[in-house]
Amino acid sequence: MMKHFLSALCIVSTLFSAVSYAQNKVMTPEKLYELSRIGDAVVSPDGKQLAYMVTNYVLADNAGSTTLYLQPIATQTGAQSAIGFGTPVVAASPTVLLKDVKGLNSLSWIRRPDGDRLLYVAPGKSDEITSPQAWLMNPASPKDSVQITKIKDGISNLKASPSGNKIAFTVSVKLDQTANEKYPDLPKADARIIDSLLYRHWNAWHDYTYSHVHVAELNADGTAGKVVNLMDNMLASCPLPPMGGSEQFEFSPDGSEIALTLKLVNNPAESTDSGVYLIPSTGGVLRHITPGMPGYDLEPRYSPDGRFIAFHSMERPGFEADRNRIMLYDRASGSLRDATLGLDQTCHNAQWAEDSKSLYFHSEVQGTQQLYRLNIESTQPAQITKGWFDFAVVGPIANSPWVLVKQQNILRPTELALVNSEDGTLVTITNVNDAHYQNLELPKVEERHFTATDGKQIQCWVVLPPDFDRKAGKQYPMLTYCQGGPQGQIGQWFSYRWNFHLMASQGYAVLAVNRRGLPGFGRQWNDQISGDWGGQAMQDILAATDGMLADPKIDRKRVAAVGASFGGYTVYWLMGNAQKRFCAMISHCGVFNLESMYGSTEELFFVNFDLGGPYWKSQGLQSKYELFSPHRYVGNWETPLLVIHGEKDFRVPVTQGIEAFTAAQVQGVPSRFLYFPEEGHWVTKPQNGVLWSRVFFEWLDTYCKPKPNN
Repeated sequence: MMKHFLSALCIVSTLFSAVSYAQNKVMTPEKLYELSRIGDAVVSPDGKQLAYMVTNYVLADNAGSTTLYLQPIATQTGAQSAIGFGTPVVAASPTVLLKDVKGLNSLSWIRRPDGDRLLYVAPGKSDEITSPQAWLMNPASPKDSVQITKIKDGISNLKASPSGNKIAFTVSVKLDQTANEKYPDLPKADARIIDSLLYRHWNAWHDYTYSHVHVAELNADGTAGKVVNLMDNMLASCPLPPMGGSEQFEFSPDGSEIALTLKLVNNPAESTDSGVYLIPSTGGVLRHITPGMPGYDLEPRYSPDGRFIAFHSMERPGFEADRNRIMLYDRASGSLRDATLGLDQTCHNAQWAEDSKSLYFHSEVQGTQQLYRLNIESTQPAQITKGWFDFAVVGPIANSPWVLVKQQNILRPTELALVNSEDGTLVTITNVNDAHYQNLELPKVEERHFTATDGKQIQCWVVLPPDFDRKAGKQYPMLTYCQGGPQGQIGQWFSYRWNFHLMASQGYAVLAVNRRGLPGFGRQWNDQISGDWGGQAMQDILAATDGMLADPKIDRKRVAAVGASFGGYTVYWLMGNAQKRFCAMISHCGVFNLESMYGSTEELFFVNFDLGGPYWKSQGLQSKYELFSPHRYVGNWETPLLVIHGEKDFRVPVTQGIEAFTAAQVQGVPSRFLYFPEEGHWVTKPQNGVLWSRVFFEWLDTYCKPKPNN
């Protein structure tokens, strides 16, 4: 498959070489926001139809809207290949059910007495309620969709019971008092009274509410009847904030019970101890099925026959990037076992097969993300897919061996595809971005390995400009990309910020280093970053950079290092320790001072595990903070530095970027600060995203590209 993929890239490159450069098109920051983005995708219960959502942005409006499509499922292979994927594509013509709706989400199918229906969340239409509500649609008559809930403050995370007679959703319930409510005679006081940690999280302050799972039985006409809060008066949230979704709770097959993911601890900022709890769907007493398991336990999945609950579990407390196991809970006996015992990789989004005898999941492996099938009587899963792709399992197709997946790679964003679980046959079934790729000149992707200082091999993705020609005399500037996480594999993903396709299209060779601390290369490799931030991982990046500089096509004098989060930390660390390898640096939301970071971040379990605890814990730990903190090396700074940071970044607070920019300015190091007052750890608004890219490439072009007369 890899050889075929490379061949396809070569064919595309050859075809484009015959066209004049003026006619060719390359990826630009603006074109990124023209691309369609596939969201929720669900297969009808009979396995014959696919419904999915596609979001498109209008840059001038600084906003996007979502369209709902329905198309028949076709699995036969054809002669056409998906541009950038090189895989067979059979994209049946879709029907538009809803067009350009803002706030459209939470798509699923529900079995009703009068036929299968689509369930989704969209703004309410009544004069009294315009907040997000549940809607029911007959796909044969989309204009007759019915709003089935009327919850004043709106709902989210909607899903249906397999029995079709109930729905579950979450509602933000206010339980905490504001300062003004505690002191009503001071209505204009502007303050918070804070008594515990996690008062702010990622990019938002605690808003005095908690996300509670509610259940409603459906009436004969499909509208919701009495609504029951399963978490009444509970100072906890399901899903876990701020990034959990409906995958963190689920109905039993008969609809009588719901499994919830909850974090019921006294010190949530210092603990990853979430658990799986069972409760009758009519309300009642919670039953904890994961006691004594102090790591993350989440995403419960009932087997179709109702015998088991599968869920993901991390063994080590406080380690948010531990190996994700698949645990099986026997509902009859109450026994619990690790179904992936001995598997040296992590598991994501486990989904049951129809027969309840196996599970599908996806997992990182060697710089890709592949689909696996696990027989529950065995602990050794079988890899189904291969090739230079990142696949994400959506779910099996009823009455067939096919599995719906999301497919992407470095060159192209997500499309939907089908994988035959018996022989691995892959068919791409949507083509939402085909028009954008018809005349797009594509970069070239290579896999290279370099030798680390300890003799181990470092896998890297190398992305070369579309005009790259090894036989010509031209040299190319290079970007060493430093990954964040710190535990997050550099796979075959297509990012809308750190986009290797875009970087290569602007004339840069990109070196993306799967350094120590990243998943997909075994548990030992993944774990080696913790407690060693400035150690072997940094040496891996430098070794790979040096190895790439041996390529005569790379201009050794025009190499930059770029990265975000832990990648931003890496850039700051390299500023003082890279010994003049780089001509420019860009750090987005990077950690600069480990001591001040500890005292100002929010999820303390992260720094407690990865750094070993607070810097005052011991003299040995204090010494390690000093050894690995980038701010200790600012006296060596000479390289031009672009700092990017958002005011609402509470994971790596904005003061980290301010400190770094100040250090550069005071020392006379060429530097610039791109500050976003309304963004957090990520840049989410379209025009901010384009601005980010423009400033990013302006900085690089200033220091890494030869001047016209050179």
